Amino acid sequence: MGLKNGRRRLCFCVMLLILLQIMTQFAFGFEYLQPRHGGSSFKIAIFADLHFGENAWSDWGPKQDVDSIKAMSSLLDQESPVYLGDVVTANNVGIANASLYWGQAISPTRDRGIPWATVFGNHDDAHFEWPKEWFSRSGVPPLYCPTSDSSYAGDEKCSFKGTTRLELMTHELENETLSFSQRGPRHLWPSVSNYFLQISSADDPQLPVAFMYFLDSGGGSYPEIISQAQAEWFKAKSEEINPDSRIPEIVFWHIPSQAYRKVAPPWLLVPWPCKGSINKEGVCAQEDETGIMKILEARPSVQAIFVGHDHGNDWCCPYQKMWLCYARHTGYGGYGNWPRGARILEIVEQPFSLKSWIRMEDGAVHSHVLLSSHTFPVYFPYLFFCLVLLLLFLGIKFFCPTISSRTKSLVSLLA
Repeated sequence: MGLKNGRRRLCFCVMLLILLQIMTQFAFGFEYLQPRHGGSSFKIAIFADLHFGENAWSDWGPKQDVDSIKAMSSLLDQESPVYLGDVVTANNVGIANASLYWGQAISPTRDRGIPWATVFGNHDDAHFEWPKEWFSRSGVPPLYCPTSDSSYAGDEKCSFKGTTRLELMTHELENETLSFSQRGPRHLWPSVSNYFLQISSADDPQLPVAFMYFLDSGGGSYPEIISQAQAEWFKAKSEEINPDSRIPEIVFWHIPSQAYRKVAPPWLLVPWPCKGSINKEGVCAQEDETGIMKILEARPSVQAIFVGHDHGNDWCCPYQKMWLCYARHTGYGGYGNWPRGARILEIVEQPFSLKSWIRMEDGAVHSHVLLSSHTFPVYFPYLFFCLVLLLLFLGIKFFCPTISSRTKSLVSLLA
């Protein structure tokens, strides 16, 4: 089959943060978000792993994008968003500019006039992966690659060079007035989308309620890692804008850090104190730790980290004095057939609280958790297993002898 609609797999690993009843401003040298006067809370919806452009040459590929837009639209009618990476599956896109699919992915948010912020994932600028079947006897099929003004442009408009992170971000910033995304410092290249946003008080824009940090966790065109340079940038920036760690901080990136493995619940289970509904795969973590987690652990102001990437997980678990959370697989692209949804965050100013839950495409709500609470043990998965082993031991010790003696008595009677 032809490369229908020129779908290049764009894994939109972007977190889309949407705030209800929010005013957005630019002042004090940086952008900030502020609830409207009288508003008591600030809401964020996290859209993770949309994977637009997946398997464009198949019958189901284009349909996945349509279903993803329907899912986002349904969720946006109930909540507000942030894009958390793998927005497009770039390694399947056969056109010169993957921003075509990027625009499709953010269209439900744009059409509703909702501001958003994005951070890159490992598929967003991945190199094109040539399908093996194209090199069989049948050869390369007829290709129909779209342009921004045409649904079917033909072979001459096809390209397999890919679109860089910087090109995607530049396109968004130049064309989307509701976007609060940023390129980030140039010295962190090739990492793009490293920045922070301030959530201000509804009554005083100069009074911060919380800071949100976005970090590019790599992958695609370069290794899956948060570099030491990024870690040092975060440390310097957080100490500059929040020197006494008095203001709560929230962090977003796409690929889980290796710390997620330390708190991951037993397979298929999500026991207390974790909260979530699916735990269907192991943690596929970054390739290395270069210091970002140690810096975050040392800051008492850090409330939680939010990631995507592993489509079969949606849990939150406590770690040190913070929470490590997954979003929820939102898009119909990418692997897995679990029901789609989004993680929702709610920030309340007075007294401060950070709450979260999962909103499903069908409207169901579950897995409520208070993330501003930090009173649970660190290595609870090991404690959980120890408890299970202890119960098994006690069961064998106290019940097996009884069963054995009864069996002996029965044998004696029969004899």
